[in-house]
Order: sequence, then C-alpha cells, then structure tokens
Amino acid sequence: MPNVFRFYIKHCVIGFTVAAGFVGLLLWFNVANLWHLISTSDIGLMALAVFWVLNGIVFAGVQTGVAVMLMAEDEDHGPKGGTPVRAVPVRVIATPRKS
Repeated sequence: MPNVFRFYIKHCVIGFTVAAGFVGLLLWFNVANLWHLISTSDIGLMALAVFWVLNGIVFAGVQTGVAVMLMAEDEDHGPKGGTPVRAVPVRVIATPRKS
C-alpha cells in the first residue's frame, strides 16, 4: 500500500477515535439533553451512529489537514530574518523644471 494511503487511513482512524470520545463526552454530560433523546428513542442507535459518523468525518478531515500542514519543512535561508540590507546614502540634486 502506498505511503499516502497509509498516512490518510491512519489519520482518519485517529479522527474517528477522537470523534467517538467527543460524542461520548457529549452524551455523558447530557449536552442539549442528547442522552435522553437517544436513550428514549426507538431509533436511538441509528441516531447515535449518524451523529458519530458525521462528527468523525469532520474530525478526520481536521486531523488529516493538521498532519499535512505539520509536514512542512523549514526553509533555511541563512540567518533569521533573511539577508541583512545595508543602507547606502545617495546624493540627489533637485533641479527646477522648465515650463
């Protein structure tokens, strides 16, 4: 399997795991009365699965995006701040314009 697929699958699994923890905490603290709604509904398991999958898609996308952005390499251009610039005085002579 190519490295890019392994990378993507790994970070999607991490994202879905974090989403499972997030949904679990939402239910544990009964935010917006979600625990009551899911536990008393006849389709509560389906609602829980949909809630987890949709959050998992978001968390997996964020996890993958952060992982890709953290892969950037620092560009080494010498000393910090780039090349130092020296100011050189230049004489400017103003002449009146003839009209």
